Amino acid sequence: MSPFQYYNRDGAPITFDDWVRLNRHDPQYYRVALDYLRGTGRTISTVALGLDHQYGEGPPLIFETMVFPSGSWDVLDMARYSTLAEAQAGHAEMVIKWQGQQ
Repeated sequence: MSPFQYYNRDGAPITFDDWVRLNRHDPQYYRVALDYLRGTGRTISTVALGLDHQYGEGPPLIFETMVFPSGSWDVLDMARYSTLAEAQAGHAEMVIKWQGQQ
């Protein structure tokens, strides 16, 4: 038995096997949004992790947005969310935040 709890994009608990099936057979399942910021070389990616990244008290954090510089996996910024709606809004906020930065 896994010590981790897995979730679908709706926030409902699922089994590890279901998590693997959803992510393996539908490559776009985990992708919430992806933007390449013109003129900055930055990439903003928001995904459904499906695994709770809440280390402490609070609701499960199962979505994540990360900002990367051009040609690198270095993380410039990151945020995690509990719901798909929060993840979509958070992604849009990151785009605005990083769009004008050189």
